[in-house]
Amino acid sequence: MTGQTPDPAALEPEAYIEALGDGPVGLGAILFTMVEPHRGWEVAYNRWYERDHFYDGCLVGAYNFAGGRWVATRRLKELRHLADDTIASDPLVGSYLSMYWIQAGHREDWNRWAFRQFRWLHEQGRMFPHRDHVHTLLYDHDWAVHRDPDPVPAALALDRRYPGVAVVIGEAADGDRASLDAWLRDEELPALLAGSPVASCLGFTPIPLLVDAEGVARDEGTPGRFLHLYFLDEDPQEGWSDVFAELPKRWEAEGRARVLWQGPFIGTIPGTDTYTDELW
Repeated sequence: MTGQTPDPAALEPEAYIEALGDGPVGLGAILFTMVEPHRGWEVAYNRWYERDHFYDGCLVGAYNFAGGRWVATRRLKELRHLADDTIASDPLVGSYLSMYWIQAGHREDWNRWAFRQFRWLHEQGRMFPHRDHVHTLLYDHDWAVHRDPDPVPAALALDRRYPGVAVVIGEAADGDRASLDAWLRDEELPALLAGSPVASCLGFTPIPLLVDAEGVARDEGTPGRFLHLYFLDEDPQEGWSDVFAELPKRWEAEGRARVLWQGPFIGTIPGTDTYTDELW
């Protein structure tokens, strides 16, 4: 728990709602893992991940309180921006994205558990060799900017099952994250989100990942590196040109940041192989 829970027996409904706020369970860190299945193994990968690894690789761990899976079909990959090969060398790789929410104050507890769990899964022969990790890393949650006055809290963003999410990975100009974050929270994002399909933007900083898994890179990037997650009320393609298409060019021209990788995803449909034939 990250705070005190108000006593509903001692308060009227309106006072209780105000006192509860976002609730005592806060988002502290996330595991972000973008993966490419080998061609011909798409359905097998999808079934292994959602019927095995999604749970025993992450969600059964202590303090891992939410998880979600996303997919980028070919039509969505055509909207991607790559500045260079820092994150990926090809816009067509990174078809699947999984994200896991870790409770505030317990990131290291989960990180140590994940290290042990991944070793155990390897020993049991329950890992999947027919895939490549494109970008897998832990990130600390720094801040949230919301469009609406009574927003979905960051801790509930995955459970909300938004139709789409946009991912932006970049570096602050001159490594100055403090100045960039202040500009984003106070000026850029309130204007960008107003009247848009973007309900929330969550900001993160990369941190070391301890997992002992083949193919998982341990490069946390430069001191100015950041991750933004934009949760969308509609299919990302609908408003992409209005919100995101010019964002990398504009931020760089204004001397704010360099966007290394940007792209949209839609939610998978658990229990089905939907989208496995639309990746390329």
